[in-house]
Amino acid sequence: MKILIVEDNPDLRENILTYLSRENYICETAEDYEQGFDKIMSHSYDLVLIDILLPKGNGLQLLRDLISVRPQTGSIIISARNALDDKVKGLEIGADDYLTKYFQLPELLARIKALQDE
Repeated sequence: MKILIVEDNPDLRENILTYLSRENYICETAEDYEQGFDKIMSHSYDLVLIDILLPKGNGLQLLRDLISVRPQTGSIIISARNALDDKVKGLEIGADDYLTKYFQLPELLARIKALQDE
């Protein structure tokens, strides 16, 4: 499974990358909206992890972009925003799941595996 991690926090981005790589996932990263958009447009991924609050743009817009170009790609929002409205909006746009920071990496892995099994 090939995963794109779009996260502006360098420590969290690297922790996710290291953890998922150890679990034998092929991972790439982007640190802002523009990098994420460029990678989504030029590569195919099985899953994209998207932070809502990104430099140079909004993660929800990136989710819309992903769905318009590659609707079959899975997506999980990872966000510090825990408001119910944010969760509902992300899921209504088309995210497969929503995970509130700061989550434990085994929980992220479990959610990824659940999406794989669908």
